[in-house]
Amino acid sequence: MLNGIHHAAIICSDYEKSKHFYVSVLGLEVIAENYRQARDSYKLDLKLPDGSQVELFSFPDRPPRPSYPEAQGLRHLAFSVSSIDDVVAQLTATGVEVEPVRIDEYTGKRYTFFSDPDDLPLELYEQ
Repeated sequence: MLNGIHHAAIICSDYEKSKHFYVSVLGLEVIAENYRQARDSYKLDLKLPDGSQVELFSFPDRPPRPSYPEAQGLRHLAFSVSSIDDVVAQLTATGVEVEPVRIDEYTGKRYTFFSDPDDLPLELYEQ
């Protein structure tokens, strides 16, 4: 029935800052960028190496996230990585604060969290 997750959509407060973060810091590939005049909104389609995508939207005057990190709804977005140590080193080199690496008590896998420019919680999960 379902084959996987195609994309996750994120509404950002500062489009250029978030675009820089997801493209230049996290290394996502730009598929398409469109300005939608009727909505005064940008839509940026970004691709990860496995083909999954992140859609980045800019909508004027959107309210901030109601609480961190336990707002009802989507809790966080997790990215699969081969080496958590390498990715953490790359992120911290660009000034991104990353929480200490932890071990998932159920799978034994290593993971950690960091935030995007709007404090959206993002996770690195080592495969």
